[in-house]
Amino acid sequence: MGERKNPLPWTEHSRASAKIDTSVPHPARVYDYWLGGKDNFEVDRQVATATTAAAPGVQQGARDNRAFLGRAVRFIAEQGVRQFLDIGTGIPTQGNVHEVAQSVAPDARVVYVDNDPIVMTHARALLRGSPEGKTVYIEADLREPDTILKHPDTLATIDFTQQVGLIIVGTLMFIKDTDDPFGLVKRFTDPLPSGSYLAISHVTADFDPEAVGASARAYNKGPTPFTPRTGAQIATFFEGFDLVEPGLVKVFDWRPDEKPADRIGAGAYGAVGVKR
Repeated sequence: MGERKNPLPWTEHSRASAKIDTSVPHPARVYDYWLGGKDNFEVDRQVATATTAAAPGVQQGARDNRAFLGRAVRFIAEQGVRQFLDIGTGIPTQGNVHEVAQSVAPDARVVYVDNDPIVMTHARALLRGSPEGKTVYIEADLREPDTILKHPDTLATIDFTQQVGLIIVGTLMFIKDTDDPFGLVKRFTDPLPSGSYLAISHVTADFDPEAVGASARAYNKGPTPFTPRTGAQIATFFEGFDLVEPGLVKVFDWRPDEKPADRIGAGAYGAVGVKR
């Protein structure tokens, strides 16, 4: 993507920076550290390091999750979908949603959503789409469906009478049960027309309970705990959708470009569904 140049006016960049709380870890920045990025702080690195020490496979899991994102978006774009809503965008790295989608269809449009100001600062600076397509960025939380769905930038970018690719990758485990993650996802999927797609990845302890349990205990010592869920629970997010082959599987087994190398264990499910 070339050299990073922030096109924001200094005052706007400063306002965004002032909102970033560097005393509290954020999942997007912890994830960035695992992916080898530089947009993280000491508090994020402490959580990432402690979690990796407890469960050595967690960094590979982050990379597997990112690879799943790319494969899922490419698949959805190949089905003719030209508009995407990506909730929980994360800090820009290689293989962002618009890059993958627009490599298939240059006119693809993407709405990026994240609740971390540093993500939005970098997104506006770095996530430049093709001339034919469009990318917009909204600072909002998954727990605010109306804010996201009714945002002027969303409505100017996505036509909800046409197929939509809804991407919620590596995010839902940070939504507590008390916040009703299943109800929240339904509020996003209900407005989507038939033929739309939903891509989700989610941490689970089904495959490697010891490692994922250790990871959760280390991560959850901070203020942003995550909740592993079972395959049966994760499948509930796809109510009203038919899972495309191979269904709900280990994240690295979802339509891999090549046979995955041996893994210590699997820590996440991945799946894509098409709305009936």
